[in-house]
Amino acid sequence: MNDGDELIVPPDVVYVTYIRTTPREVWDALTQSAFTKQFFFGRTVESDWKQGSPWRLVMPDGRTDVAGEVLVSDQPRKLQVTWFVEWLHDAPKEPTIITYDIEPVGELVKLTMTQHTDAKIPRKFLEAGKQGWAAILSSLKSLLETGEALTIKMNPPE
Repeated sequence: MNDGDELIVPPDVVYVTYIRTTPREVWDALTQSAFTKQFFFGRTVESDWKQGSPWRLVMPDGRTDVAGEVLVSDQPRKLQVTWFVEWLHDAPKEPTIITYDIEPVGELVKLTMTQHTDAKIPRKFLEAGKQGWAAILSSLKSLLETGEALTIKMNPPE
């Protein structure tokens, strides 16, 4: 077994970024495909974003990347969803909880993304998630502030 296969209960992954925009624009960017396909590796989203509704993140080829349930939908302040990676055969079967807290701070928005998992998962998924979230949230910030997302090439966890 290599280090990446080691099973761990990971600490929460938390990213905080400040974006020169409005809470509504951050909410729209997280919940509308016109935005997500620009900053989330070409993925689109599907949901009505109501509490209890299903949601999914769809790859450009039509396959489901991630699916889950909307746990909290308090627009434009908070979005919380369960997160199941569907396209990797060895992805964790227990849910991860992703929470986006959107707070106005003067003319800025403080976006806090928290990834929480109670179950043991392979270390490689924690490391891949940390790298992926950094790229996704940086690109989201760039898109909302400049109108252009970042182009960041990433490989799936090995």
